[in-house]
Amino acid sequence: MTTVSIDADIKAKWPQGQCSYSPGSPEELAIIGIDLLVKELGKEAARAFVSQVFEKYKETELSKLT
Repeated sequence: MTTVSIDADIKAKWPQGQCSYSPGSPEELAIIGIDLLVKELGKEAARAFVSQVFEKYKETELSKLT
């Protein structure tokens, strides 16, 4: 398995406020992205969007990706 580290500063702004994130791993980046999708699209639309990613890997063994 490959270890990936991330060095990023993310600033998100919307009419009601703003926030900043500094993810250090793919897992943290995914949580931030999903959180922002839910805020932007709503829970069900965000769920449908994320499901598209899982569909992409439906027939692929994850061990072949690393």
